[in-house]
Amino acid sequence: MLNKSTWPRRVVVTGYGAITALGLNSTDNWASVMEYRLGYRYVDRKSAGIQSCFYGLVEQELNIKFLPAQIRRRIPRFAQLGIVAAKEAVEMAFGDQQPTDIYPSLDCGVVIGTGWGGMDETLANHADYNATGIASLFGCFNSMPNVATAGASQFWNLRGYQNTPIAACATGTIAIGDAFTAIRDGRATMMLAGGAESLLSDFAVWDIDILSALTSEQADITKASCPFSLDRNGFVLSEGAAVLCLEERDAAISRGATILGEISGYGNYSDAYDFTSPAQDKVARVATINTALAQAGLSSADIDYINAHGTSTQLNDLNESEAIEMAVGTEIPVSSTKGYSGHLIAAAGSFEAIICLKALKHQIMPATCHLTNRDPACHLDYISEGHRPAKIQHTLNLSFGFGGANAAIIISRESSCF
Repeated sequence: MLNKSTWPRRVVVTGYGAITALGLNSTDNWASVMEYRLGYRYVDRKSAGIQSCFYGLVEQELNIKFLPAQIRRRIPRFAQLGIVAAKEAVEMAFGDQQPTDIYPSLDCGVVIGTGWGGMDETLANHADYNATGIASLFGCFNSMPNVATAGASQFWNLRGYQNTPIAACATGTIAIGDAFTAIRDGRATMMLAGGAESLLSDFAVWDIDILSALTSEQADITKASCPFSLDRNGFVLSEGAAVLCLEERDAAISRGATILGEISGYGNYSDAYDFTSPAQDKVARVATINTALAQAGLSSADIDYINAHGTSTQLNDLNESEAIEMAVGTEIPVSSTKGYSGHLIAAAGSFEAIICLKALKHQIMPATCHLTNRDPACHLDYISEGHRPAKIQHTLNLSFGFGGANAAIIISRESSCF
């Protein structure tokens, strides 16, 4: 039975995992950021009518042999990435044990979101069907957006709360917020939460490139992703996954878990304005930030670092900067780490949550890569001259997605940490 002695319940992070072009695990990803390495490279796709030239690709073969064949054969690449990241999170949190060795399976759940799911595999299956009249027998599962959630649930026998948010670039943060809320409200004790994305096929990439959302830079990699810069011209599309293990604080402490941080506030509002452009009034973005702060019981003065959405697009970076200024002023240090990773779409928010957790652990704020020609219309304290050591207690992680999805979480240095 769930312990209802303390309400609302506190939610802590006990594990996390990430796989991106920067590294095959969270440690390597953080090391890449600290060493100013980039997770994307030049790829010429003009023969397919695609103008954008820079992409973040996980080029090493994925090790999914740990999965039984009945799961392994049914999951598309984005779900493979998601479960690989989840495996790292589970092992960090539980070591040689499994979550259900500690908690009842009905108290353990999964929220792994995606933006476009198994679009590549669906397109390939459709092409096979058109050509031969038959396609993969598992094509149905490839098309299911919740296949990563389902695969993780089955593999670890997590039979509690489950969900699969689909909110474009805000998905990963919404997944964490949803899992946080489930634990906070007593519907779960342990949750896996995050996002995964992989868009590699020509059509899937062309679909985004034709909107002029991807970087238009053709040669200079330092201008391919340069958030808050006058030179910004679109985002670098990257694949990857990032998943957190969340637990109810008292339960985690009772089992002797290492607590890596605390999720203390969550906000989520809609622009209700446009499919790609942010609302000019910034009301929803400001409300998202203020709600997360209020739920955490914090004021703007308590926030030490903001990991911004910072996509390197003309519209987002200015609108986001103005929204942050309206909500919390201009004094809080801000950076975007998409200059290293590229834009992980559904995994962006959960990956950047891990960046916040690493910043809390190491007491260092990562710099914004390639910010050498700052846009004077953006007025915040952007970290750009190198990583900045600082005393960090509370961080704010922001994600804003196509369709007007806005999400924010507060990630704090929990009192029993470190």
